Amino acid sequence: MTQKDSAPDRIVDRGADPRAERVQKLLARAGVGSRRQIDQAVGDGRVRINGKRAQPGATAGDGDRIEIDGRGFRVESRHATPRVLVYNKPEGTVTTRSDPEGRPTVFSRLPRLEGARWIAVGRLDINTTGLLLFTDDGDLANALMHPSSEMDREYACRVHGEILPEHLERLRKGVELEDGPARFTDIVAGEGGETNQWFHVVLMEGRNRAVRRLWESQGLKVSRLKRVRFGPVFLDKALQRGAWRELDAKDVRVLAKDAGFSPGGSQLVLVPTKRPGQKRGKKGRGPRRR
Repeated sequence: MTQKDSAPDRIVDRGADPRAERVQKLLARAGVGSRRQIDQAVGDGRVRINGKRAQPGATAGDGDRIEIDGRGFRVESRHATPRVLVYNKPEGTVTTRSDPEGRPTVFSRLPRLEGARWIAVGRLDINTTGLLLFTDDGDLANALMHPSSEMDREYACRVHGEILPEHLERLRKGVELEDGPARFTDIVAGEGGETNQWFHVVLMEGRNRAVRRLWESQGLKVSRLKRVRFGPVFLDKALQRGAWRELDAKDVRVLAKDAGFSPGGSQLVLVPTKRPGQKRGKKGRGPRRR
């Protein structure tokens, strides 16, 4: 047991400390329970801060100790790195939390977050598949979606119609849509024939149905559309539709840097120190980490 763990109970007034957070928020973020359940635990006197019964609205900061139902935690300040998920959106799903028509939503497939929620970085329409990013940091999401970040979005699309060189030239130079001028910054032709061909196209903004509307401006129709890249993040070929993977901290930093975003300083986290039935000072194997 470290000297910090064996220190006597402290009474700390955190009311004016801007770095302190409400105990309910800290415990919920650590997955101990919902805020409603923790509110009840505080009201029942089952939560203690530095050995003293927690009062409603109590806060805790770096170095404080929290106990709830015999489980012990130490509050630590750590550098906060946003979490980012790469998701392969299937066709027929909507990018909303709930749908009045009962259609399946992309959020139903994501891992559960405690004390936070996943935020979609832009949207894909119901018939578009491929890469969607989600983050638990609203500021990062806003930075990635803002036009000033100039994050390029690459799509694979199958186009029907007689595709002429002048069509591609106009789409590169820019055309006027109902919500303003738009263009593809890059167009690369793929497999296909004269009236049914695949292309890879790149946009620098995320306007609604922009890829489809650009092709439609030339009298052409997109029959298949899949996003394959967002900035430096590519859709893994091995990632099945409806599945997700989490970016590691290094890749998150690269993504944030490309968007001109600097993740905010530190975040308070709870580190387990003991579990129910574990005696303080007992030698041998320590508490199992969650």
